[in-house]
Amino acid sequence: MVSSDVGTRALSTVSVETSFVHKVYERISSVYLGKWPIVDVMFGPALHPGRLKAIKRLAIQAGDEVLEVGVGTGINAVLYPDDCKVTGIDLSVSMLEGAQRRLERHGVRNVRLKQMDATKLQFPDESFDLVYAPYVISVVSDPVSVVQEMYRVCRKGGRIIVLNHFLSERKFLARIERILSPLTVHLGFKADLDLRALLVQAGLCPVSVEKVNFPRIWSLVMFVKD
Repeated sequence: MVSSDVGTRALSTVSVETSFVHKVYERISSVYLGKWPIVDVMFGPALHPGRLKAIKRLAIQAGDEVLEVGVGTGINAVLYPDDCKVTGIDLSVSMLEGAQRRLERHGVRNVRLKQMDATKLQFPDESFDLVYAPYVISVVSDPVSVVQEMYRVCRKGGRIIVLNHFLSERKFLARIERILSPLTVHLGFKADLDLRALLVQAGLCPVSVEKVNFPRIWSLVMFVKD
C-alpha cells in the first residue's frame, strides 16, 4: 500500500543501500563496457535526445565548472564544450575505468573523473556553476540526499538538471512500474521513482519539467539556485 502523504511516502516500492548499488554496477559493468557495450548499442540512441536537450538547457558558458553526477561510462563527455571544466563522479571504479578509456579514445582533456558517493559529495558548498545528473537518480540509494547535495554544491544562480525516468502519472502504467521495480533494481535502476514525492521531500521547486526522448517517459527537471 502506497502512502498518500507526498511528504512522507516512500519514493519507490524498493529500498536499497549504497553497498547494494555498488555491487550491482560492479557486477554488470562488463555488460556496459564489453565489446558491444549496452549503453552505446541499445540505450545510446534511445536516450541521446534527452542528453542533447540537457546540454542545451545547461547553457554552458566558457570557463564554467560543471559537475556530472553518475558519469558512468563517460557517454556524455564528448558533448561538453572544450572551454568548460567538467568533474565526473561515479560510485563504480569499473565504470570510471571505462569512462577514462573513452576520454582517451576521444581525446577529451577537460573532464576529470573521481570515485565518490553522490549522497555525500566531497566538495565545498557552491563549488560548481552547473550540476547535472543524467539517468542516475533512480539508481542511487537516497535520491533526496543526492538532489540536496547537488543543490548544495551549486553556486547561486547556477542550474541543476536531473534527467531521468519517473513514476508515470497514469495509474495503469504506475501500477506496472511498481510491479517491475523489484526486478529492475537488479539491472541498476528503480522503475517507479516518484518525482512529486522527491521534490517535496527534498524541499526543492523546479523551474521546469520537460518530457524528452521517445516514448516520452523520461523527464528533464531543471532547478535554478536562488
